[in-house]
Amino acid sequence: MVNLGLFSEIKPVMSVNVRFRIPYYTQWGQSLVVCGSEPVLGSGNVKKGLLLTAFHEGDELIWGGSLTVPVGFKGEYNYYVVDDAKNVLRWEVGNKRKLVLPDGVENGKVVELHDLWQTGSDSLPFTNAFKDVIFRKSSSLAIEKPLGVVQNKLETDDSVIVQFKICCPNIAEGTSLYVIGSSVELGKWKVQDGLKLSYAGDSVWQGDCLVPKGAFPLKYKYCKYGKNGNFSLENGSNREVTIDVSASGPNYLVLSDGMMREMPWRGAGVAIPMFSVRSEEDVGVGEFLDLKLVVDWAVDSGFHLLQLLPINDTSVHKMWWDSYPYSSLSVFALHPLYLRLQALSENIPDDINQEIQKAKKELDGKAVDYDATMATKLSIAKKIFDLEKDLILNSTSFSKFMSENEEWLKPYAAFCFLRDFFETSDHSQWGTFSKFSNDKLEKLISKDSLHYDIIRFHYYIQYHLHIQLSESAEYAKEKGVVLKGDLPIGVDRNSVDCWVNPTLFRMNTSTGAPPDYFDKNGQNWGFPTYNWEEMSKDNYGWWRARLSQMANYFTAYRIDHILGFFRIWELPEHAMTGLVGKFRPSIPLSQEELEKEGIWDFDRLSKPYILQEHLQEIFGPSWIVVASHFMNESEKNRYQFKDDCNTEKKIAAKLKSLIEKSLLLESEDKLRRGLFDLVQNIVLIRDPEDARSFYPRFNLEDTSSFKDLDDNSKNVLRRLYYDYYFQRQETLWRQNAMKTLPALLNSSDMLACGEDLGMIPSCVHPVMQELGLIGLRIQRMPSEADLEFGIPSQYGYMTVCAPSCHDCSTLRAWWEEDEDRRRSFFKTMVGSDSLPPKECIPEIARFVLRQHVEAPSMWAIFPLQDLLALKEEYTTRPAAEETINDPTNPKHYWRFRVHVTIESLLKDKELTTEIKGLVRSSARSYPGQEETQPAGVTNLSATPEKQQTANVQDKIRLPSQNPKVTSIAVL
Repeated sequence: MVNLGLFSEIKPVMSVNVRFRIPYYTQWGQSLVVCGSEPVLGSGNVKKGLLLTAFHEGDELIWGGSLTVPVGFKGEYNYYVVDDAKNVLRWEVGNKRKLVLPDGVENGKVVELHDLWQTGSDSLPFTNAFKDVIFRKSSSLAIEKPLGVVQNKLETDDSVIVQFKICCPNIAEGTSLYVIGSSVELGKWKVQDGLKLSYAGDSVWQGDCLVPKGAFPLKYKYCKYGKNGNFSLENGSNREVTIDVSASGPNYLVLSDGMMREMPWRGAGVAIPMFSVRSEEDVGVGEFLDLKLVVDWAVDSGFHLLQLLPINDTSVHKMWWDSYPYSSLSVFALHPLYLRLQALSENIPDDINQEIQKAKKELDGKAVDYDATMATKLSIAKKIFDLEKDLILNSTSFSKFMSENEEWLKPYAAFCFLRDFFETSDHSQWGTFSKFSNDKLEKLISKDSLHYDIIRFHYYIQYHLHIQLSESAEYAKEKGVVLKGDLPIGVDRNSVDCWVNPTLFRMNTSTGAPPDYFDKNGQNWGFPTYNWEEMSKDNYGWWRARLSQMANYFTAYRIDHILGFFRIWELPEHAMTGLVGKFRPSIPLSQEELEKEGIWDFDRLSKPYILQEHLQEIFGPSWIVVASHFMNESEKNRYQFKDDCNTEKKIAAKLKSLIEKSLLLESEDKLRRGLFDLVQNIVLIRDPEDARSFYPRFNLEDTSSFKDLDDNSKNVLRRLYYDYYFQRQETLWRQNAMKTLPALLNSSDMLACGEDLGMIPSCVHPVMQELGLIGLRIQRMPSEADLEFGIPSQYGYMTVCAPSCHDCSTLRAWWEEDEDRRRSFFKTMVGSDSLPPKECIPEIARFVLRQHVEAPSMWAIFPLQDLLALKEEYTTRPAAEETINDPTNPKHYWRFRVHVTIESLLKDKELTTEIKGLVRSSARSYPGQEETQPAGVTNLSATPEKQQTANVQDKIRLPSQNPKVTSIAVL
């Protein structure tokens, strides 16, 4: 028999009943789970979390559940959407919720938590861009009352202690937050009698009061009350809370009300490549320390953001091809091009100073001379290094830098040495060093090696680049300017990253984009695609390290080609164009599937379809000569490529050889285009890794191979084409993005924006919205298929809007290059049938800039060239010369430089005053605004009503050849 007396002296556990409650609409078969850090909440295992039950309350679907915890319980938790097997389908984004029981809660009491689902946009105030830059002063507030501390005591069962919690990331000095509402305890809607809140940290404000049960349902709102008497009530309808007023109802009610509902925060910025900046101190190219001047100009112009192109080292070929900033030699190393030589030492000898001054004059050209600038900077830097290498490399500062960066810095330095020693970055040509190993690395960088000074020189350069960029980055923060970087989608196949981590890349493939606005033949960037399966094994450690490195300098970043994280356009390594590719991952067309549809001649469909008439049509009288070099006649009037020229790279190589030997007299470009058209004349692409899987060639209906098929085959292939590109992949691509993108976003606290241009799968925008990713809108590339031009006033809030970007012509060039389009824009957007001016006069630029600055988009970011179009004196240069990149040319020389120094722009108060006037009139935030007026625009999560344009008349004056109409008034 059990002796119950053994338990008589054991004290009963003091416990509290915690109830969870959250409104959330789910689909059939979905449920909500609460999972948290403590065992009672599953210890992070969602399958062991608390499964909630759904019930209706008016029009809302509420999920609720309860559990018993000991008094004093603390933990973290979040909500998850799961299927019937508790597999996670969706989760909250942002910080973990803190479960802290009100202090003094007694045994047996009920604490009811009223939560709201945390969306991706709810986490934006906690990113570095806002927390450490824009709302920097608010973030330094002292905690007045920690979470869980309540000032009231529960004395009777007729009342409930209600704790209010609200997130307000930006609050002016001397401003207080209040809750006012329908009960006496909330002041009967009078702010002076309302409940004043206390700061609890992490932008959360809280307060509590004792509310009689008879006062429910309780209606209330949050408001700000400034020291100067300014009062602002949050937007929207009254908040309302109802409880069970019976004896079994809650004793404590914790209302986590999300973000304070205010006018959505909106800001503006300027975009300029680092190499395009011109200053009085630079040597041939913009330098990291020039960013301080650009920040000053941004502040004067009312801009909260400065956006750059990638700034990593691209020195793969050691020539001007390396001007392409998206082809990284290392995703961690900074580019030596942007080094300020004068800042390397305080004791530079006179002869070296004179050499620097001479180089400044010689390299101060119209455009960047990449080769000369790189050679000059490295040569001079080496001389300074030789003078003070021991002083710098033995310093405490360098030792700290080395210890924090040695994991990437040592392989980078070794790679640079081997690249120069073997005169190639193609590490397959490096003999015993072709395969990376830590043992080989340690020998290469050994202090005993004869080349140790060469290794140390690369350390030295990276150290100074870090110091200089860090100085500018900190300066930007202090001035309230977000420094926005760029995360390229790929890395060069001959890079440090591919050498050190070859298994993370599919080296036999190439990355690109299918045909789109930029290039009708698609793009082939030449980068290997990612081996996501391998990357996932360490939870995407390479990506996490890469983002952590960026966060050392930037507070926001642009994800280049964000579609690549859903699916990437993968091409065979032997391709030169971007046309004949497939998406990875994707569900192919199986041979069985095709055979069931009556498609069976797979050689006919997957090999180039070449008839004699095709050769005659493309090459004319020369067709016989061309065919003799490149083709075999497989049957009468049917041809196939010879084995030595059956890919695009093989064709290009053989064609070049034949031209050099004068065996072909036609234009090389014309012959190449014709041969490429033939090798691309297929309907299906056979998977090289699975011969029974196929992919429909992009735009297959444009091929003669398709046009010569019977009608039934055409109809079947049309349907399967549409299914492959627009239907069957959506779930797979969403799943892929929800694996990869959160790994990026959780790697740093930077604000993330995604470049979502091109052919957009329907799953992309919902995922971006869910994760709080900001999209991109370019007016000339509308996401709506039925529009010729985007309508900025109709853009969503979670977007960056811009009139142009680095991958297309500037506003001036775009306006001037196409008369029909210019007329269409003038009629559609300006509302005039008059003849528009041929040139992009300042009035046109002003109209377009105003359209964008007044858009609802969170950010309006303008290329510097488009801003300079506001003044005629800055438009003397041919507009086409201001274009940064030509996406149709894989060997484009990235060398544009602004023709005026940043110091001169700082002196042009007329220009900065006009730009700042545009920003201010559009109700966008600007640096220093909080010092002149109370902050009343802080919400980063609401989707605003469409913004109304400013109530001003913006007149576009027309050219003198239109005497009847002298101006167009545009509201």
